[in-house]
Amino acid sequence: MARILTIEDEENLRFAIERSLSRAGHEVAQADSVPAALALLERTSFDAVLTDVNLGDRSGIELVRRLRDDGFDGPVVVMTAYGSIENAVEAMKSGADDYLLKPLSLDELTLQLGRLLDASRVRRRVRLYQRLDRGSEVLGESPAWIETMSLASRIARTPAHGAALNATLITGETGSGKGVVARWIHDHSTESDGPFVHVNCSALPPTLVESELFGHERGAFTDAKDAREGYFEMAAGGTIFLDEIGDMPPELQSKLLVAVEERVFRRIGGTRNHHVEARVIAATNQDLEQLAEGGRFRRDLLYRLNAVTLPVPPLREREGDAVLIADRTLDRLAREHGRDDLRLGDDARHAIAAHPWPGNVRELINALQRVALLFDGGVVTVRELFPTGAPAGVPSAGSGALRFDFENGLHSAADVERELIVQALRHERGNVSRAARLIGMQRSSLRYRIERYNLHDFIEELIDA
Repeated sequence: MARILTIEDEENLRFAIERSLSRAGHEVAQADSVPAALALLERTSFDAVLTDVNLGDRSGIELVRRLRDDGFDGPVVVMTAYGSIENAVEAMKSGADDYLLKPLSLDELTLQLGRLLDASRVRRRVRLYQRLDRGSEVLGESPAWIETMSLASRIARTPAHGAALNATLITGETGSGKGVVARWIHDHSTESDGPFVHVNCSALPPTLVESELFGHERGAFTDAKDAREGYFEMAAGGTIFLDEIGDMPPELQSKLLVAVEERVFRRIGGTRNHHVEARVIAATNQDLEQLAEGGRFRRDLLYRLNAVTLPVPPLREREGDAVLIADRTLDRLAREHGRDDLRLGDDARHAIAAHPWPGNVRELINALQRVALLFDGGVVTVRELFPTGAPAGVPSAGSGALRFDFENGLHSAADVERELIVQALRHERGNVSRAARLIGMQRSSLRYRIERYNLHDFIEELIDA
């Protein structure tokens, strides 16, 4: 459910609160003083904080101010003795969300924290859409995408230099938005004022990888006429993003391991250790476990990188997001090109929802950029989206492959998806694995949709036929 920090110097009450919140499914950490709480906050991210006002030498109100000054945006609830309402009022002015009077009702406490956590999740989701300054690629409302961005938000709030986070590994298919998510984490972290250094490992010349990453001293090799900083030094105070980490040469992986694990490195030809002062994010579209089994990727580096793994789902598993991204992207492109009348037609919307987009968000945005560049304006149809012909499973304009009677009721993208799945299953005579491959969907995702659309009897009829 949520990770909650409780600060209370009365031991019996502290443990009673912990038991009550744990029974509600929350993960609870305890502290008996402000310094102990601050030490926990340095190492771990929390979703909510519950603190007493009177904590000996240091006031809980001081902690509330510190939390808000440091950018903590989760619920903060203060506890105060009956008769000390002025303390509660001061705490609310300092940034607390609510207060509870002692003696506490543990049921009321659990219920109120649950309400505040629900409201906080909604606020964060709204802010997620309002603060998307990296373009339409970060948009999404599907459960899969909300889960991804919730984890990304937690990673961004975790201190990059603490024991809790040495590196983050982002996984996902080509074009799914790994780089955009990495940039989003940077923009919403404490390192957002620092540089974001994007390193494409697959594009680095093998002979220059070490120098590019870690720098070199003057005279380190024939052409080293001057000392030079590497990407790790350039990223100091910000984030270094190691894209396509699976293409890192095996002979350099040990040095990268030291940089990630011990947060130190040396320039080529140097004798002095330099500290890694940047958040480290790596990304790959490859199966690093498989590479490790084949001896092409160090397993110890893999374990260090995937201590925190952030999977980015393919667009075909983000139900409804393709149309949302298309709408926002086309609106932006229309403004850039001065095309006020450029908009998606109904058939284009259905086609976008039905198409599996094997190239993911990148493919969708490229298609829309082509439309904005070449289309004179007006309603965008399937013909403009797919000028060389609609892919299999996507109805072309006027083809009659999928038709809906809008005069007698509303229809949705889910209707198109269900019909696509029905036709794929019929084509493959009920074989789920082959049907999934036919429409570019993972077998597990197709199984989920078979359950959702109640197609089990239909499959049995196909198999028995």
